Amino acid sequence: MRVYLQGSHLVAMIAIALSVALLLAIRFRPATWRGVVCEAIIANLSAIAAVVAFEVLTA
Repeated sequence: MRVYLQGSHLVAMIAIALSVALLLAIRFRPATWRGVVCEAIIANLSAIAAVVAFEVLTA
């Protein structure tokens, strides 16, 4: 099965990543730059996983 990512998927990834990063920042309130970087990585990975999962489900 092939997964085709288009421009709309990239927009969805960015929107999901920003919203997850905001929710994580509100929840955990990181005090160091390492905490901010970890939250950004987690947010981006979750956004990519959500978009790929949606693409797989609708394919």
